[in-house]
Amino acid sequence: MPFDFRRFDIYRKVPKDLTQPTYTGAIISVCCCLFILFLFLSELTGFIATEIVNELYVDDPDKDSGGKIEVTLNISLPNLNCELVGLDIQDEMGRHEVGHIDNSMRIPLNNGDGCRFEGHFSINKVPGNFHVSTHSASAQPQNPDMTHIIHKLSFGDKLQVQNIHGAFNALEGADKLSSNPLASHDYILKIVPTVYEDMSGKQRYSYQYTVANKEYVAYSHTGRIIPAIWFRYDLSPITVKYTERRQPLYRFITSICAIIGGTFTVAGILDSCIFTASEAWKKIQLGKMQ
Repeated sequence: MPFDFRRFDIYRKVPKDLTQPTYTGAIISVCCCLFILFLFLSELTGFIATEIVNELYVDDPDKDSGGKIEVTLNISLPNLNCELVGLDIQDEMGRHEVGHIDNSMRIPLNNGDGCRFEGHFSINKVPGNFHVSTHSASAQPQNPDMTHIIHKLSFGDKLQVQNIHGAFNALEGADKLSSNPLASHDYILKIVPTVYEDMSGKQRYSYQYTVANKEYVAYSHTGRIIPAIWFRYDLSPITVKYTERRQPLYRFITSICAIIGGTFTVAGILDSCIFTASEAWKKIQLGKMQ
């Protein structure tokens, strides 16, 4: 007897004349196909789109920076002349720079009565501070007015990613115009290193930060009031990494198979139950059930 390869067929076919179509089965079939189409389009959208995965670890992500962090500061002091405004930088490595002027610009406001300071500078990766003050002025004013608005304070590269909502510019819009003109302002920053890796594997390094602030009146050893705007910072050992990735093809195919197989299985069970109940009801109506 010749070997029949068709014995391996686990999907045996039933002749059409042995099947019975029903209205209920047709309705379930149409709903089943629509449901599968909806789930397929949902999975396809998720497969095409990229997702952002984040993780935390302890390390210095940007070891090629030479231990430096780039800082961008943009602040307006509407009641302090530009000739009096200066930036001072100091940290625990012994840096003490008064009147930093590199990559900085002072723009007069209010017919010269005020000033907008824009600066781009670097700080060491150690605790320290930078502050806007009149310390570098040749002659100290009698009552310097330190009311201000902070337009921007950011660290590292600028990240323009829609799916990331971090505190990269937490002080944007900070308004102290109604505060005591002679008060000093302390902004205490906790800087968190942040890495963003795109689909190509390219990494960009930025920094988020949290902020707390206080306001007080400071006096010098001579009894004069010497207000300033202090930004005291410290770095967190925790690094936040955002990785951009797309769902693997095998996972997409697995999901589609699960959707189709699961939907047809559940629909078949539902159709079988309805059909069995319908046949039983017909027998009851005909009085054929014992």
